[in-house]
Amino acid sequence: MECVVSLEGLASSQHGQLKYASAFIDETISDIRLEGGSIHIVHNSPKGNEGIEERVRKLIERFSQGDFGFKENILFEHQVATPYEGDIIAELTERKIIKVLEPGLFIFREPFSSLMRFFDYSFVSKIAGRFSGVTEEQYPAVIHSTTLNKTNHFTSFPEHIHFLTHLREDLDIIEAFSQSIREAGGWKEDMELDLNANMPLPKFTMNPSTCYHCYEGLQNETLESDGLIVTAISKCHRFESRNHTDFGRLLDFSMREIIFVGKPEFVKEHRLQAIEYLKELAVEWNVDSLLEIANDPFFTNDFQVKASFQRNQEMKYELRLTIPSVGKSIACSSVNFHSNTFGNAFNIKVGKRPAVTGCVGFGIERWAFAFLAQYGLDEAQWPAAFREQYHAWQAKAL
Repeated sequence: MECVVSLEGLASSQHGQLKYASAFIDETISDIRLEGGSIHIVHNSPKGNEGIEERVRKLIERFSQGDFGFKENILFEHQVATPYEGDIIAELTERKIIKVLEPGLFIFREPFSSLMRFFDYSFVSKIAGRFSGVTEEQYPAVIHSTTLNKTNHFTSFPEHIHFLTHLREDLDIIEAFSQSIREAGGWKEDMELDLNANMPLPKFTMNPSTCYHCYEGLQNETLESDGLIVTAISKCHRFESRNHTDFGRLLDFSMREIIFVGKPEFVKEHRLQAIEYLKELAVEWNVDSLLEIANDPFFTNDFQVKASFQRNQEMKYELRLTIPSVGKSIACSSVNFHSNTFGNAFNIKVGKRPAVTGCVGFGIERWAFAFLAQYGLDEAQWPAAFREQYHAWQAKAL
């Protein structure tokens, strides 16, 4: 079945957000597209078109409250006539450089895997390393549910969460589970499993963002200086349903972050420096890019309130790189200011006041995908500065 709903009355700047959120309204949806001022949803829902339309209109109402769309606010733009216009994902797949296990879940091989390591090395050496006193930390890929709860992730981005659990510590349950799998001839994706009977409430989830562990590690501490700067890279996980078919939306991805914690002036000053370093790097590598004010894709009913506050306070900037083959851009880095949200949540203090926090994030796979989408795999076509730095890194890395 195909449900078609008019988007009349919804600002065009909200159409993409509506399309993204619509993927979560019914698990039978197989395709979503925007066409001719309407959203088209192909599905096999027992609720029929009426049930799908009802949920779409609920989302339209959510996204149309408050501001009448968000105006584009570009702070920096570096326009480049890049040489490659092909479908880089198709080429990488055909050449077996990446193996697509399912939408959003890839195995990366050379040279893509080396490019990922080079990008991370560059973000550390060219941006993080320019901050005095920066230290590096290592974080796990999982996070305690109570820790994640303190970040408000459960109420802001509930659709993204990957829960982790295990079989109950009960011999009868473990043996019965094993026997049922054996009798079924192996694990079946459609097999029925009573989760409450077999598994406890999840104590952990997969970590959706690198910086959360930094705040967890500083919980109940009082900083002795104006602030501290930490950099870390970790595997992050976000479930994005059918949106994983979009360019660059990965289920499992690597996120390098530079995290600032301290007095407001300390965090704001270093955040502004990070923006300048990021702009310099975009020009140095000659990537077609722009930096703009942005907001997080809040999913819940208070979307407009949170998104408007972020934009009005300029709490989030995104560096977006163009993907020529699809005529769009994707966010590859973000620069965020959280005020004292996490300082309060984790009881981190500077003197007697809650610490404020900010961070700069780099999506490693996205940077690699976007760069290759602009310049292709032929190194002779790469910008000279980037090529020279990559080859110098390769010589040291070997």
